[in-house]
Amino acid sequence: MKQKSHIKHCCFDLDGTLVDSNKTIYNATAFALGKLGIDFNVSKDLFELKIGQHFVDIFSAFNIDVPDFEKFIAIYKNNYFEQMEYSKVYYGVEETLAALKNKNIKISLLTTKIQDQADRIVDHFNLRKYFDLVMGRREGIAHKPSPEPLLKICNDLFVDAKSTLMVGDTELDIQCGKNAGSYTCGVLYGYRAKELLELENPDFIVESIKDILEIV
Repeated sequence: MKQKSHIKHCCFDLDGTLVDSNKTIYNATAFALGKLGIDFNVSKDLFELKIGQHFVDIFSAFNIDVPDFEKFIAIYKNNYFEQMEYSKVYYGVEETLAALKNKNIKISLLTTKIQDQADRIVDHFNLRKYFDLVMGRREGIAHKPSPEPLLKICNDLFVDAKSTLMVGDTELDIQCGKNAGSYTCGVLYGYRAKELLELENPDFIVESIKDILEIV
């Protein structure tokens, strides 16, 4: 991999990139839908292929009708943290974030999770010290693949989007980065197959998060 020495900022996705949370998300989704009396017969493997998308899009893809979406979210969020035992930080994440910090690279997080939930997860895993900014889904700001949230992060951190590397495991992350004019990096240990990521033509594809240190 060719190093890009002018990269000043790395923006990371959360689920499937920093934290392995598939089982937590799946269990909390099943629990919340069950509380609303809605059948949920999607397998974990199929569900995993949609992680990273907004729940509205996930439910649409699986033809699941959720009349009271806000109630679903409230139940889901409450139950999510009761399922946290099934989540873990991927191997090499803290080492990589610390190394980037030592290189004076700005570090941010961009997730489709609601802001307060994103904050709780970051604090649960004691990762706050590595981030210059944590960006969850916020009212009035479009979510990935729109470039809007990434451009806001860049603006808030006073860095150029062209000096930014967007790192994630899904097509939404790559599309978001490209739409913002940033470099993009797909990770292979998350929730998408290599073939799907290659369709998005990211600038880099890595097998381990630690490989990012060869890019930046």
